[in-house]
Amino acid sequence: MTTTVAPAVDHRGPVTGKERALAPDLIRGAMLLLIGLANSANFAFAGQPGVESAPHGFERILNLLKLTFVDARAYPVFAVMFGYGLVQLFRRQRSSGATPGAVRRILLKRNAWLIGFGLVHATLLYFGDFLGAYGVVGIICTLFLLNRGDKFHRIVLAIWALMAVEVLFIGARAALAVVNSSGPAHALTNSPNPSLAASSYLGSMVDRLHEYPLHTASVIPFIMIVWLGIWAARKQILENPGAHKTLLTRVAVGGLGITVVGGLPLALVGAGWMHVDKSAVDALSLLSHVSGMFGGPGYVALFGLLVLRIRTLSLPVRAISALGQRSLSGYLFQSVSWMILLAPFALDLRFGSTAYTAALVAIGVWVVSVAGAYAMSRRSYRGPAETLLRKLVY
Repeated sequence: MTTTVAPAVDHRGPVTGKERALAPDLIRGAMLLLIGLANSANFAFAGQPGVESAPHGFERILNLLKLTFVDARAYPVFAVMFGYGLVQLFRRQRSSGATPGAVRRILLKRNAWLIGFGLVHATLLYFGDFLGAYGVVGIICTLFLLNRGDKFHRIVLAIWALMAVEVLFIGARAALAVVNSSGPAHALTNSPNPSLAASSYLGSMVDRLHEYPLHTASVIPFIMIVWLGIWAARKQILENPGAHKTLLTRVAVGGLGITVVGGLPLALVGAGWMHVDKSAVDALSLLSHVSGMFGGPGYVALFGLLVLRIRTLSLPVRAISALGQRSLSGYLFQSVSWMILLAPFALDLRFGSTAYTAALVAIGVWVVSVAGAYAMSRRSYRGPAETLLRKLVY
């Protein structure tokens, strides 16, 4: 009698719908709204941070909300979730019987393709791409972090504790700058991005090729945020939020507390309700940017707690989660939308109040993407970008 031995599984394919945890998908889907609010404003104002420099009426509220809850606070959420996803993918491949070398090849291949996606995205649509940076950071994490033990990963907790102390020092310096402010009041202005103001598509593409490398280099340090996501995924915090309720509560309160308190002074300047000189505005801008990193774990923890309160998967929850499962497609769809709706050489819908236009367009595009993702989920279709990436990787 002969026995046929099945060949060893070298890797496992994409995750199935039944294997997905609700919290990560819900976080990604909901936070794409904040990404949209940030990026659509950059397009509308052809610069960053994308706020009205001389706000009136409700524009003041829009500036206040954007600078307090969105700017430098949305992308850290996806950085945390990127690290979380790396561990989930690593764990799934290993549990399927894939060899360590095979798992490493899959992760390196996937992140290399993300760099390619980012280059195409930045060249054709938007210089402020994060996919390329995710790819670079993903390769670094695959080579140096994923195979480490729990003791090593505690280092990232110490780093974040030091960053919290750094926020306190920067906050104290900003407070002194405000108290000592004596020059003429300086309004919060947008730093121009030539690619967003270009009068032709070809011209915008040339500008993007100049802007993209510097932007990518400037955001790669978010590896410390990604590393925190790796630590959280190793503890399976979002797969089992009930067992980590105390930790999630502390992180939500602490993280969002730091990010709101750190962003509010600059938001008051942006709203036109606090008047200080340029040096003080610069100090407040630094405080807002550094404190924004804590919005990543803060928002993630908040949604982890929210999932504990969800008793039934209502239509909005299912639809937003469907977008989260297709977040790559949703992210790229947004950039296509901003280009078509807001670029000077396209429809250029920046009429009336640019602040209103940016906010309404962002909300509208997000709602359309949620509806589209839900329709795809009903037909068991992954999404164009996810489908392509999976074909390239697997």
